[in-house]
Amino acid sequence: MRRTEVLVLGLCLFLTAGCKFVPTASKNEASQGGAAKFDPEKMVADMWEPTVLPYLEKKAGDFSKVTALAREDAEVAGQKFGHKEKQGTSPWTVVVKLNGKIVAANTESRAGSINVDSNGDGNADARIQIGPVMRGTALRDCLDFVTFNDFTNQIDFAQFGKAFNLHVDKNLTSKLPRDGLLGQHVSLLGAYPLVSPDEIPLITPATLKLSDAP
Repeated sequence: MRRTEVLVLGLCLFLTAGCKFVPTASKNEASQGGAAKFDPEKMVADMWEPTVLPYLEKKAGDFSKVTALAREDAEVAGQKFGHKEKQGTSPWTVVVKLNGKIVAANTESRAGSINVDSNGDGNADARIQIGPVMRGTALRDCLDFVTFNDFTNQIDFAQFGKAFNLHVDKNLTSKLPRDGLLGQHVSLLGAYPLVSPDEIPLITPATLKLSDAP
C-alpha cells in the first residue's frame, strides 16, 4: 500500500472513532427539527381526541350491517367501512359500532376478552379485547391518514400500532370491572380485521360502555 493511501486510511479511522451513532426519529419528527425522541405513546395520546375518535365515529358502520356485507364482498365492506395499506397483503380493517349482551368473559388471561351476543340469539357474534394484553394493530390499521411511509422503519411503525392498544388499556379497559360482566349490556366503537367470515371478529375497542340493561 502506498504512503498516501495509508495516510487517508488512518485519517478515516480517526474520524470514525470520534463519531457517535444515534437512533433515528420518525419522519414526522425529522420535519420538526429531528431532535425529538420518537415517542409513539405521546403521538397516540395527542391525536386521540381531536383526530382518531372523530374519524372512527364517521367511518363506523353498524356491526350487523358490516358483517353481512363482508360475507358478500369483503372488498366492498372494507372500502366503505375501513382501510388498508395500498402496498402489501394486509386485510381490510373495518370500524364498527356494536351493542349487545355479554355471554362469556375471559378475565383470567392477560389477553382478557368478552364475548358479545348482538342479535339476541344467545350466541357470541363478536369477541372484544379488554386486555391488558391486546393482539394486533386494528386501531392503527383502520386509519386512512396513517401510513407506513410516515415512519423511519418497520420497528417504529409496529411500536406506533402497539401504542394504540396501550392507550386503550390505560384509559379505558383497565378501568372495567373484572367481576359481574356476564349478562351486562355493552355498547362500543372499535375496529377489527376482515380475516375470515367463519371466525368470530376480534374487536379492539376505542370506546366501551357497560350497563345492566340495554
